[in-house]
Amino acid sequence: MSKAEKITFEGNELVCPVCGYDEFWQRETLMNTAGASFLGFDWANKAAKNYVCDKCGYVYWFLSK
Repeated sequence: MSKAEKITFEGNELVCPVCGYDEFWQRETLMNTAGASFLGFDWANKAAKNYVCDKCGYVYWFLSK
């Protein structure tokens, strides 16, 4: 877990749509697929960047193209 901070993503300041708070901490989450999981290749899945509201826990998910 990283320190909560204000986040600007592609020129837009993130604000939580649930509680209106503007500080988030960051994490990455693997976007598991059934095929990769079945074959034991979870590590090969793409990772999504998550920003988690420090007040209510709402999670923004961003997956690079």
